[in-house]
Amino acid sequence: MKPQILIGLTVSAIYALSGCSQNSPRMTPPQKTASQVISHNSSNTLKARQAVPQRRQVKVQRQVAPQALVASQRFKKQALHHQSRIFQQFPPAQPQPQPQPQPQFQPVQRQQQMAAGMPGISVQEVRKIGDKIFQNESGGDVNKLVHWNKGEDFASMGIGHFTWYPAGRRQSFGNTFPGLLSYLESRGVRLPLWVQRAKHTGAPWKTRAQLMRDKNNPQVQQLQRILYETRYLQAEYIMQRAQRAMPKLVTTAPPHLRPMVAGNLNAVANSRGGWYPLIDYVNFKGEGLNRHGGYKRQNWGLLQVLEEMRPVSPGAEALNEFANAAMRVLQRRVRNSPRSRNEQRWLAGWNNRISTYRQAS
Repeated sequence: MKPQILIGLTVSAIYALSGCSQNSPRMTPPQKTASQVISHNSSNTLKARQAVPQRRQVKVQRQVAPQALVASQRFKKQALHHQSRIFQQFPPAQPQPQPQPQPQFQPVQRQQQMAAGMPGISVQEVRKIGDKIFQNESGGDVNKLVHWNKGEDFASMGIGHFTWYPAGRRQSFGNTFPGLLSYLESRGVRLPLWVQRAKHTGAPWKTRAQLMRDKNNPQVQQLQRILYETRYLQAEYIMQRAQRAMPKLVTTAPPHLRPMVAGNLNAVANSRGGWYPLIDYVNFKGEGLNRHGGYKRQNWGLLQVLEEMRPVSPGAEALNEFANAAMRVLQRRVRNSPRSRNEQRWLAGWNNRISTYRQAS
């Protein structure tokens, strides 16, 4: 080759190289093949799967996370509390009225001991005593189950002539009829609404004359019918009152009289028919546990009769001594009573009642 040609080529090459260094064009990367693209995408997908936990793994982590469980339980408790507060704003549903059971006389166990040395009492004896009390108080007359005796300031109700004072009246002898009404209700007896209200407010009649005018009133007739149908429940109530008093009779007596009181009580109770005078007298004149009650601070209840008795043995002697002591106590009451009450007029009837204790059987 000629020297001139070589020199020209060399100069051209040098010029080209110098031009590249001054104006470098942007380099275009070579195109990837299809296999390279697939390999690259697979690699990126694998990395993405490894970076993001799978749904199943997240679920397992939620099951074992204690903080999440505590938060969930707290939310449930708050929701239940809120719900209960909402329901408290509404009144509870009223239960449907259930039919009242018919009153049934529950037998008293014969072997039941009322106090040391005291015999048991059977259901037949209680009913028999109830019939006698009904006879003593009302002569067995149904029309006198709602009554008001002359000279008294209270009504007399039921077989035991339980006292029922009008509202605001001084209760000199105790207000015993409301207690009987509560007992009848506890035994399933459904009382008329007017009786339920009067149990708390007092007898609806202010005077004897008002009651006598209302004797044929449907309400009075309704009450008389209820008191007749529940006469044996009333006898049970009277009997239970006497039972509760038995231990107190001894403990309330003065210490030097307690052995005699206990002996006389057991002697009468262990006599044939002896429960009748004890139970009837408690209903008649009370237990006498208030030693300073009564006229001139001398009471006339069962305790005073037992203290008045001479020591006796069971049998007819005990019944006669009990009746004699009871009349002495009642005569003392009449002597101590205000002259204006004229209690002397009652002594004959009281004596007739006390005489039934002598032939108790």
